[in-house]
Amino acid sequence: MRSDRRLPLASGAAPGLADRPAWLLGGGALVVVLLAWEAIARLGLVPALFLPGPTAVVAEAGRMARSGELWRHLVVSLARVGFGFALGAAVGTVLGLLLGVSRVVWAIANPIIAATYPIPKIALLPLMILWLGIGETPKVVMIALGVFFPVVINTYAGVRGTDPFMVKTARSLGAGPWQVVRKVVLPSALATILAGYRLGTGIALLLVVSAEMINATSGIGFLILNSGDLMLTGKLMVGLAILPLLGLVSTWGLRALEAWLTPWKDDGRE
Repeated sequence: MRSDRRLPLASGAAPGLADRPAWLLGGGALVVVLLAWEAIARLGLVPALFLPGPTAVVAEAGRMARSGELWRHLVVSLARVGFGFALGAAVGTVLGLLLGVSRVVWAIANPIIAATYPIPKIALLPLMILWLGIGETPKVVMIALGVFFPVVINTYAGVRGTDPFMVKTARSLGAGPWQVVRKVVLPSALATILAGYRLGTGIALLLVVSAEMINATSGIGFLILNSGDLMLTGKLMVGLAILPLLGLVSTWGLRALEAWLTPWKDDGRE
């Protein structure tokens, strides 16, 4: 007799991997990777000079934290990312709103954004140093530029995705232009704007590390480059490990903010 078992695609199907919480599946995959990495290091398949195990990296991170070296580099990088992200996100959000509600602003700014968006932002650092001098300003401005583009594009897309019927209804009830933007457009576009912020945080981390490798004497990027030059692989791996941790923290934080600000949206994740 032929079996009539079906794939669990419809509601009410037998529980399987897809029914597990997302954090459990992701955490399990991460544990497997870490165990495999530790096994490779312990078995000596790769020399410790080139690939220290996770436990060795954690031990090195503890030594750096106790000496204060880790916090010194981390605080400097976070300050650069914070200032750059705040500047780029603020300008990108405001301009994205204006692009979405004003045809005149869109006609003027859209060609400029389309022409400059493909330029690798790290390639602008020498020009920023020439214009703004050696110091924190060129790094912050470059990070702000990197954050600006995904934010302005996502904000514009969110505004243009607002239901026209809702806008017409608000206007028919006597709402002014600012009230329509504040009460209708912004709530509708908020999830898309925050998605742009999540993209911006990843770009900000990428750019701050790149900038610190070129023009800095402190920061995570400097730590990674300097440790590699001195063959201090443990410190190098600590610097590399910090970056995904910062990415995870920023992503979870923005998702929590999105869930708080837009409780009516449900993406189906657990």
